[in-house]
Amino acid sequence: MFSGSVNSYFRVLTNTETMKVGFIGLGIMGSRMAANLQKAGHELVVYNRTPEKAEDLVKEGATLASSPEEVGRQCRVVFTMLATPEAVEDVALGKDGFLKELPGNSLWVDSSTVNPSFSQRMAQITLKMGHRYLDAPVSGSLMPAQTGQLVFLVGGEAKDVEEVKPLLEVMGKAVQHIGPHGQGASMKMVNNMLFGQIMAAFAEALRLGTSLGLTEEVLCQTLMNGPGGAPFLKMKEQKLLTRDFSAEFPLEWLHKDLHLAGVTAYEQGIALPTLHAAKELYAQAKQAGLGQEDFSAIYQFVNPKK
Repeated sequence: MFSGSVNSYFRVLTNTETMKVGFIGLGIMGSRMAANLQKAGHELVVYNRTPEKAEDLVKEGATLASSPEEVGRQCRVVFTMLATPEAVEDVALGKDGFLKELPGNSLWVDSSTVNPSFSQRMAQITLKMGHRYLDAPVSGSLMPAQTGQLVFLVGGEAKDVEEVKPLLEVMGKAVQHIGPHGQGASMKMVNNMLFGQIMAAFAEALRLGTSLGLTEEVLCQTLMNGPGGAPFLKMKEQKLLTRDFSAEFPLEWLHKDLHLAGVTAYEQGIALPTLHAAKELYAQAKQAGLGQEDFSAIYQFVNPKK
């Protein structure tokens, strides 16, 4: 375990470009992010509720912790990449949580997609416990995570962002400091809300077009290359045309993000009627068994293949 000051710890990173890093949450995104840190020479201490998901990392030298608190005992910087606010809170503050075990003035970087008020509450608790916190969710899905091309949307103190930036740059192509605690989470929420609504609207446009006799190929080519075509839709074209909805970003998590956006809108006292319509559409698709598929499978729900 490192025993010097946290500033010295990050100077080690600057000088040698390697350090011991804790990583909790090894799903579609987390496993690939952690692998990129490992490829860059960093020593990993990892934890996942399903230990089997850590096998590839362990084979390459990572230490598999038996609990989140074991990660906290060994690291001064810990990343979390988990599906829900409840999961994040459990690994941080639960019975086996890592926060209580961290050496003083350590840094917790939460890359999970959570609601802003949750991030702000985690930041307050972390600071009271003598540590530092960044909300650093990412823009990008499976392939950008695998190739280190994510964009980090970060909320927190500028000096903390600068200290951890060498690690973020291993996993991503850009680090955007959005503002104070909660602002990274805010930007990610707005981003995913827009993605979900665009995908749902595009699915309905394809449904209407095919009912009028237009082919999916012609619709995609025309709409995606026209003024109404969002760039990310082009990345989903083959999924739509082949009906291969293997998950890059599971539909159930997009539904969760829309739910959290609705919670946040309630907290802010604002009305977002199209958000709630899209959320209910994804809820129906999830109930129909599409939750584990990519969120572009909303098209499968709107326009089932005969």
